Amino acid sequence: MQLPDEVPLAWARHDIEQRLAFRGGRFTRVNTLLSALIGVAIMIAFYAALIPFNESSFGRMFTDQGSIPYTICFFSAWAFSILFLKWRKLRYQKRALKYVVVPEDHDFVLTSATVQTVIDRIYSTVDDPRNFVLFNRIVVALSNLKNLGRVTDVDDILRSQSETDESVVETSYAIVGGFVWAIPVLGFIGTVLGLSTAIGGFGEVLQSTEEFSAIKDALKGVTGGLSTAFVTTLQALVAALFIQLWLTFLKKDEQEFLDECSEYCARHIVNRLRILPFESQPDEPVYE
Repeated sequence: MQLPDEVPLAWARHDIEQRLAFRGGRFTRVNTLLSALIGVAIMIAFYAALIPFNESSFGRMFTDQGSIPYTICFFSAWAFSILFLKWRKLRYQKRALKYVVVPEDHDFVLTSATVQTVIDRIYSTVDDPRNFVLFNRIVVALSNLKNLGRVTDVDDILRSQSETDESVVETSYAIVGGFVWAIPVLGFIGTVLGLSTAIGGFGEVLQSTEEFSAIKDALKGVTGGLSTAFVTTLQALVAALFIQLWLTFLKKDEQEFLDECSEYCARHIVNRLRILPFESQPDEPVYE
């Protein structure tokens, strides 16, 4: 294995999570603790930016509506931090597509005898192929080539690895998907709490006041509960909308990357692969 400083793609040195002194998630998976800490930092920065606007209607939307807006803001910031980290990691993974690890000589044939040449070129390109979607897929297939007898077997391994990578990608979005579901629910909880406060306050006003003018003045306080009810729903729906949009575009981009990896393997691995039917094998040891 090459040292990180000796290869063009050094995951241990260039992965964004590794650079921030956290254990980097494999492929495009994100370190949960790091993303949560970034989410907290985003939330603090957001509320610090609101300080000059605390007396405005916009500022009070996030500071005078109970604890629900704070929770919505934190979950939203956490989701955005996960998507940002995944975007950066995906950009780095895509760089692997620029490197051709199979010799481009037209006379080169990929057989069990030349597999090591390709594997050596991979290790001279990256510090650890297991952390790169493309090179991990190739190494897994070629490492088993000597035990295979048909080209289609290698192709089957590449296809199986492709399905595994798709499953990993799907799993990596689980937390963000949970936030997309939870944030609107928090908005609805805020709506219920606000309505219950408003209705309870309205009942108390009717019981304690008989003069119409007094009722009119007392109802001004009741409308605060209605404000909480609708503001929290608005915040939650807007936040969930932006998270879902970014998630959709990023997931589409990652799926396209996996398709490009499959195309790369078909063009540079399967099309150069030859298994000789009568390839000589080393003599078996004879035991007496």
